[in-house]
Amino acid sequence: MSDLRFLQLNTWLNQVFGTQLHPSLISGDASFRRYYRVFKDENSYIIMDSPPELIPVTPFIKLSKAYGGLGVNVPQVIESNVEDGFLLLSDLGDIQLFSRLNDESVEAYYSQALTLLDKFAAFTGNGEIGLPLYDSAFVRKELDIFTDWLIKHHLKLVIDTDTQKMLDHAFGLLVTNAEEQSKVGMHRDYHSRNLMLTADEFGTEQLSVIDFQDAVIGPVTYDAVSLLRDCYIRWPDSLVETLMEKHYLNQKQAGLVGSSVSLETYRRWFDLMGIQRHIKAAGIFSRLNYRDSKSAYMADIPMTLIYICDISARYPELERFSAWVANTLVPAFEGKR
Repeated sequence: MSDLRFLQLNTWLNQVFGTQLHPSLISGDASFRRYYRVFKDENSYIIMDSPPELIPVTPFIKLSKAYGGLGVNVPQVIESNVEDGFLLLSDLGDIQLFSRLNDESVEAYYSQALTLLDKFAAFTGNGEIGLPLYDSAFVRKELDIFTDWLIKHHLKLVIDTDTQKMLDHAFGLLVTNAEEQSKVGMHRDYHSRNLMLTADEFGTEQLSVIDFQDAVIGPVTYDAVSLLRDCYIRWPDSLVETLMEKHYLNQKQAGLVGSSVSLETYRRWFDLMGIQRHIKAAGIFSRLNYRDSKSAYMADIPMTLIYICDISARYPELERFSAWVANTLVPAFEGKR
């Protein structure tokens, strides 16, 4: 690899360590960032390469410090080059929670993850960092990604007046649902591929959290439904219901949900929030393919569409939307594969 940023990164690493090292690419993510691993004196480190004109690293630095201070195991910033967008981070290993999940382990792991989520919910900013508000404009902007990139750009569908009214009605319900929920600190991408299993000094594995730099203040159910209705893996409804109820009771006990909020209301919040997230995800997966040449995410769209159909069908006011996704979008998507 000989692109200019990689050469800049190597020059900076040589300055930090005082010797020539050989970073190896381990991944990119769903953004413009790239990650490398490098070894020095039997220690391993992660280097984040984040083009500063696209994704500044300052929010990551501040949030890493804040979440670490709350006892969350997150990558610690060892050295930084804010101007060029390079960070030297502690290495949390490469075992994603996703790789350890099965029918026997999932409930225990997800229960741990929901407990850990309380720390994110409690953090809504401090003197060094203020979290943006995930408001109605934010939600609508994400829903528009679905319309622009999946429906129009990928599927080339023309939306007639009647369909547009149906979409406006459905999206309006989802925006209202987000608005009426209690607001907490929100990771915003809390799922099994952003949770790592890291061994401590005694060899005991603990959950670690990555990819938190887009944290906001938003709906109380958002991160929980991101975890329990993961875009990359689906679990039985009975398990999701059990864990959702556990989260509901925990949020009430913590005072993050009002005492008057019933389980039925919370379930509706949770379900509709999940629909909104899957709509957004389907749009982003398509955008990643066309804008960023990351075609692998297209394989994750069918699961998001199935979630949208199934959960929307549970609510009479979303039945037309559910039927349209099932009878129009799903066949159109299958026909393009």
